[in-house]
Amino acid sequence: MKRITTVLAALALALAASGLVHAQFFGRRFAVRVPDHEPAQTELITSRWHFGTNGRIGHMGWSHNYPESEINLNEFIGRTTRIDVELESYRLLELSSPEIFEYPFAYISEPGEMEMTEAEVANLREYIERGGFILIDDFDGDHMDNLREEMSRVFPERYFQRLRLDNPIFDIIYAVDDLQSMAPYVQGGEPVYYGLVNAQGDIAIVACHNNDLANFWEWYGSPGYPLKPSTDAFRIGGNLVVHAFTH
Repeated sequence: MKRITTVLAALALALAASGLVHAQFFGRRFAVRVPDHEPAQTELITSRWHFGTNGRIGHMGWSHNYPESEINLNEFIGRTTRIDVELESYRLLELSSPEIFEYPFAYISEPGEMEMTEAEVANLREYIERGGFILIDDFDGDHMDNLREEMSRVFPERYFQRLRLDNPIFDIIYAVDDLQSMAPYVQGGEPVYYGLVNAQGDIAIVACHNNDLANFWEWYGSPGYPLKPSTDAFRIGGNLVVHAFTH
């Protein structure tokens, strides 16, 4: 975690120095103007969302592992599928932006800190109903309660359901044989995967509770992230990207 903290501190310093940070408090929310990234024009462009926060993680949970996790996931997908993607095929977007509808795969980090504006709630609802897919990652413990509360604002009539290993989403292109291989290397206890469906009944949101796929994507090969759990993290990520493209 020390290295992650250092990365975040460097990111904040770089943004402040370049004049790209402009923040002020709105009640408990904290608005931050985030830097954009011009992606390679490829078939797959992943999007990382910045959203309204309650400050539980210093208003920076959305940025964890960015952009190294995106770069490494793109490399894995590019090497193991026929999807047209490059290392730089990623964007950082405001959840309230109309640009989110251009990208069918979105990533959210640390939803325990999420406190969406009404505009963000409306955009997220429309994104799902128009066929978008969201991977929610990097949270544990009672942060799931906050995610459920925020998603109930988006879809009051829908609920997260646990996804077991036999769910086809874990075997779309890469066979995943163990959903618990990452457990010894993450916080919060047993990793649990939840799904929330769209109006057509397709899984449109996957939430990885007590897990942190992006940590494995960024730090794979280091002593704290061995090959087997890191491989599973990449396989799950790859399956979810393909699911986003085919559903």
